[in-house]
Amino acid sequence: QVQLVESGGGMVQAGHSLRLSCAVSGGTFNTYIMAWFRQSPGKEREFVAGLNWKGDTTDYLDSVEGRSTISRDNARNTVLLQMNSLKPEDSGVYYCAAGHSYFLKREARHYAFWGQGTRVSVSS
Repeated sequence: QVQLVESGGGMVQAGHSLRLSCAVSGGTFNTYIMAWFRQSPGKEREFVAGLNWKGDTTDYLDSVEGRSTISRDNARNTVLLQMNSLKPEDSGVYYCAAGHSYFLKREARHYAFWGQGTRVSVSS
């Protein structure tokens, strides 16, 4: 059974940084594409950042590109999302997701495993 556990969310002021962490257990971590999604009140869940199984291809939501970095440690079965210069519109519940695909995908339907989420609140 594959389990994903997120941590690192919290309440911060605009301009500050947060680092989200996702620990994956079970399954074969180094074969998964990994991604972070977020859901804000009244909005659909959206792709924020992802990387392929090797970790050499990344993709970012336009609004976070340049401010965020996703990385993975295949030895520790961990995925990190470093977010800098946070804005109030970055607020939401952030979910870590894992999927089986050779190519990195943005669509949630490609991700079979999900964490419970960690909340990020950014005040202005």
